[in-house]
Amino acid sequence: MDGTQSKTGTLVLRAARRLAVSLVWAIPLAMAAGFGTGLLVDLDPLKVLVLPLTMLMVYPMLVNVKTRDAFSLVDSRVVGVAMALNFLVLPLVAWVLARIFFASDAGLFVGMVLAGLFPTSGMTISWTGFAKGNVGAAVKMTVIGLIAASLLAPVYLKVFAGRVVPVDLLGVLSTVVLVVAVPLAAAQLTRVVLVRRYGPERFGTRIAPVFPGASVLGVLGIVFLAVGLKAEMIVSRPELTLAIAAPLLLFYLANFALSTLIGQILLPRGDAIALVYGTVMRNLSIALGIAITAFGPEAALVLAAGYIVQVQAAAWYVRLTDRVFGPAPAPPPEAVATA
Repeated sequence: MDGTQSKTGTLVLRAARRLAVSLVWAIPLAMAAGFGTGLLVDLDPLKVLVLPLTMLMVYPMLVNVKTRDAFSLVDSRVVGVAMALNFLVLPLVAWVLARIFFASDAGLFVGMVLAGLFPTSGMTISWTGFAKGNVGAAVKMTVIGLIAASLLAPVYLKVFAGRVVPVDLLGVLSTVVLVVAVPLAAAQLTRVVLVRRYGPERFGTRIAPVFPGASVLGVLGIVFLAVGLKAEMIVSRPELTLAIAAPLLLFYLANFALSTLIGQILLPRGDAIALVYGTVMRNLSIALGIAITAFGPEAALVLAAGYIVQVQAAAWYVRLTDRVFGPAPAPPPEAVATA
C-alpha cells in the first residue's frame, strides 16, 4: 500500500513539475499575445468571459486538495506562523508598497493590495514537494489560507483600499463566493465522486494530474484578457511596466527574506520550506479573478505581472533550498526498500 501511495505521489509531482515549467514561458506568451491582440482588436465584448474563466482556473486547482487534511493539529506550529505572516504581516507590506508606488492610481493600488490578501495555491503544495519540504503542512496552509482569505478579503479591501477606490462589501463578498466557495464545493464533490468510482490509486495516477492543466487554461485566458483590455493604456504609458515591476519585486523579496529568516530560526528544514512556499506563493488566480471582475483590468495588470515574478522566483528558490536550509535527510533504508 505504501509503495502504491509513493508511486501515486511521484506521478502527481512529476505532472505538477511539468506544469510549473510550462508556466515559466506560457504566462509571458499569454501576456504578449494579449498585448498584441488588444492593439488590433477591441476586446471589451470578451469581458463576459472573465467570470467563467476565473471559475475554470479555480475549480480544477481545488479538486486535488483534501479539505479534511487541514483540520488535524499536526504541524500546528508552522501553520500558525504561516497564517500570522499571511494575514497580519504580508497584507500590510502590500498596502505600504501600494501607498508608496500607486497612491495616485486607484486601479493599480487595488491590484497591489490584492496581491497580499490571498495566500497559497495548488503550487504551494507542488513547490514544497519539489524542495522536499513538509507537504502535509503545505496542504493545511493551502486549505486554511483559502477559507480564511475568502472570509477576510472583503473586510481587508475595505480597510486598505476603501479610501482610494469604492469597495462594495456585499459585491466583493458575492464575487468571492462565486470565485472561491462555489468552485471549492464543486471540486470537493468531484473528488469524492471520482475516488468512489475509480478508486484512490487510479484517481491519483491518471485523473488527478489532468486537473492542474485545465486550471492553467483559465489562468492563461485571464492573463490574456487582463493585458489585452489595457493594451492601449500600456502603449500610452510606457513607464507602467517599470512602475508595476518595482513594488512586485520588493514585495516578493521581502516575503522570501522574512519567511526564510523565520524558518531558519524557528523551524526544522521541512517546516521551514513549507513556510516559505506557504507565504510566497500567493493565490494570484483568485486575486486576478476578483480584480478583473470587481475592479477592472487595470487592477488585474499588477497580478498578471505577479505571475512572472512569482513563478520565476519559486523556480530559482528550489535550486537554492539546500544551500539555505541544508540538504534533505536521506530516507531510512526500509522506506527505500518499500518504495
